[in-house]
Amino acid sequence: MTEQPMTEQNHPGRVLRDLSHGGIVEPTEVRTAVTRELAEVSTPFDYLFETIRDDPAAHLPDDDPAAIVAALDTLGRLMVESQPPPQDPFQSGDGNSTIPAVYTYLGQFVDHDITANTDRPNEIGHVTDADLHPALPADVIKNLRNLRVPALDLDSVYGDGPTFPGGPQTEAASLYDGITLKLGRIALMSKPGTPPIQGARIPLQADLERDVPRGVGDNPLQAGIGDARNDENLIVAQLHVAFLRFHNRTVDWVRRHEPQHTDEKTIFERARQLVRWHYQWIVINDYLATIALPGVVDQVLTEGNTFYDKRAGEVYMPLEFSVASFRFGHTMVRGAYDFNRNFGRQGHVLPSAPFDQIFRFTGKGGFGGQADTLPFNWVIEWDRLVEKDPRFPDHFSRKIDTRLAFALGEMANEIPNPAPGPDITAILEQLAVRNLRRGYQLSIPTGQAVAEVLNLVPLTQEELRQGNSDELNTHLANSGFLDRTPLWYYVLKEAEVQSNGNSLGELGSRIVVETLVGQVRHDPGSFLGRSPSWVPEDGVLLPDGRPILTIKDFLRFAGVLPTRP
Repeated sequence: MTEQPMTEQNHPGRVLRDLSHGGIVEPTEVRTAVTRELAEVSTPFDYLFETIRDDPAAHLPDDDPAAIVAALDTLGRLMVESQPPPQDPFQSGDGNSTIPAVYTYLGQFVDHDITANTDRPNEIGHVTDADLHPALPADVIKNLRNLRVPALDLDSVYGDGPTFPGGPQTEAASLYDGITLKLGRIALMSKPGTPPIQGARIPLQADLERDVPRGVGDNPLQAGIGDARNDENLIVAQLHVAFLRFHNRTVDWVRRHEPQHTDEKTIFERARQLVRWHYQWIVINDYLATIALPGVVDQVLTEGNTFYDKRAGEVYMPLEFSVASFRFGHTMVRGAYDFNRNFGRQGHVLPSAPFDQIFRFTGKGGFGGQADTLPFNWVIEWDRLVEKDPRFPDHFSRKIDTRLAFALGEMANEIPNPAPGPDITAILEQLAVRNLRRGYQLSIPTGQAVAEVLNLVPLTQEELRQGNSDELNTHLANSGFLDRTPLWYYVLKEAEVQSNGNSLGELGSRIVVETLVGQVRHDPGSFLGRSPSWVPEDGVLLPDGRPILTIKDFLRFAGVLPTRP
């Protein structure tokens, strides 16, 4: 027996072609990122912990915002490694976790699928504001709107779907070729008049490895995908390609195995349902089980949510999640990757793929000035990011801790053109500084206050000092952050202290798991909302009949990872 698809979406999808991180633009430009009015396509933000939302003691002080902002800026800079990685980026060290690197970017993909609008100038302000200060929580709830539906429904991939004969023209129509999602070809040579691209040909899916077509709107380098943020670095961009290919292969699977779906619209809806359900299942049972403390996912699935629920009948995005806890993935980013046989171990071109190059060879970076689409020698080899082989510690993410890779302190890709003044540039290029400023501006409670609500023993001052440099510990003491710790920093330090950086700690696990499981549970179209007994064995299967249980299996079905015994 097969589950029947939804006949219509229970919430609107949208295409965010012009949305990116950072960017100094007017708040009204965010509204033009979609073709309908903001109120029609947005969903609410709110605070997860209402009992402390308006309690001044539960927040960083607001009596001298300039001093607090300066202290946060210093803290953010001290969190970043002070020098680039060694010449051998693959040397073993204590900075590697036990989490394969793919989960860093699966987390980024999830974030883009459920949240948009906190990283851009908006109705509350921007992290570069000269008079940055905490907004009243009531004003944040009233004025800040999420441009995504927090439901893990892949509207970042599907938008509002294809246009069917006799139906209305959809916003996402240009993303489709019939009921399949468009894919383009990689660049096999450089533009005329430029030096040839060096490197050995990679015998992978050479004609299906780029999220194109290009030439959308006025930007010839703009990717034809449902969320422009998924074209900001090569790893998340090619993960998006895997989702496009997974959908297209699922369409073929439905045609072969479920002949009761006869017309194109029904086939599409069934394929989309299956892709969404596999994705939701993997996020809950693979991703969350990997990054959270053991047992937390099972507890929330069996006992229900304790803190996260609908507000006024609506599913909302908790600010403590989106602005603080779920940003743990930033510390997992490596400064260099064993990317493929051209840019990796014994590489034909470089011994690794440096972080700046991963950003450079995207639509945002103009593909390094060499091609309109991805050069063939930058096709990712996913086995280098998914395998748990202890011989290659660099195939794992960095630990979840309070130390960020050097590259995240010099993010030139976040600087708009023309460049703003040096003060704004200094903020935009420092990821940790932006995170801490945003948390203060949006009145996110402290780690200690959240721990109390969760009935957890807060980290001690000694634990907050553990493993830090003398300079950092002096700053934590002088700034008062040992008593009132910014939630993002607290979540990272908790993971470092309680799990050696190999998973989130108690507080971080609870917020992240409750939020994501709760959002799937409250979506009537999800597998938890529509068919809680559904398991991957009831969905599409690998060629050998095995179910899709992990992101590795997902990549195999998509055809971007070789199928092995």
